[in-house]
Amino acid sequence: MSTDQSAASTDDAQRYLAVQRSDEFGALRRALRGFVFPMTVAFFLWYSLYVILSAYARGFMSAKLFGTNINVALVFGLLQFVSTFGIAWLYSRYAGRRIDPIADRIRDELTGGEK
Repeated sequence: MSTDQSAASTDDAQRYLAVQRSDEFGALRRALRGFVFPMTVAFFLWYSLYVILSAYARGFMSAKLFGTNINVALVFGLLQFVSTFGIAWLYSRYAGRRIDPIADRIRDELTGGEK
């Protein structure tokens, strides 16, 4: 490794550390956490409800809703997929409004506007 490469990597490391310590990067992390943590807790609770009801409320989960094969457990199971896609859709909207603009500004500062 040459001295020029070593100096360049040290400069890059210093730039990245400066960005990590910046208020803007802190805002980016807060914006990400503001969505991810509450949504993770909500989904975990929703999934846990499904599992607990499946294990301990068999009578309720086996109640027929439509026809002979559609019961509460099947609907709850399908709603797990719906909620997963809903969370992904909400995240894409949230990221487009709150996370991506901050990340783009940080990237532009680091790269000098090059993409």
